[in-house]
Amino acid sequence: MAKLGLSLLLLSSILFIAAARNSADTSFVKASCRITRYPVLCFQCLSSYASTIQQSDRQLALTALSVSLSRARSAAVFSSKLTKVRGLKPREHQAVRDCVENMADTVDRLSHSVQELGHTGKAVSQDFMWHMSNVQTWVSAALTDENTCLDGFAGRFMEGNVKTAVRRRVVEVAQVTSNALALINRFAEKQRH
Repeated sequence: MAKLGLSLLLLSSILFIAAARNSADTSFVKASCRITRYPVLCFQCLSSYASTIQQSDRQLALTALSVSLSRARSAAVFSSKLTKVRGLKPREHQAVRDCVENMADTVDRLSHSVQELGHTGKAVSQDFMWHMSNVQTWVSAALTDENTCLDGFAGRFMEGNVKTAVRRRVVEVAQVTSNALALINRFAEKQRH
């Protein structure tokens, strides 16, 4: 009976510590997301990874970047499928094709950024800043690609379901990418000091 009581006490202590740790990790994510342009979206995307992120700015930036890459891949696949839809107006078809190209560039840049950010764990001082500069440049370029995709649907002649569907997905990718860039910039800045 004493062993059972001791086992229950130990188990409840472990659960309490784990819950407290998870709460602190979730609070870290929420507080970190406040610096982004889209803090609610940031927290929605990253809170489920709090136990992986813990309270690491590097892991937070890497996770935000990975989420952005995942969303970009999904948008790229969606855009690619749209090129096969019959009945698109010629301008819509061209805008979608351009968007497929832009989203492929976005995926490529974000993929390189995830890899490059992975190198920062081993890098010191100048090497660290070089890797971070690459990441910041590529993520900024990915944001430009996303906005360029949307530019193809500008004008009142492009109104309709295709524009709405593409815009919804690409805007979300751009917002998540913007948040990732803010968290990357914060991580880089903290490492400088």
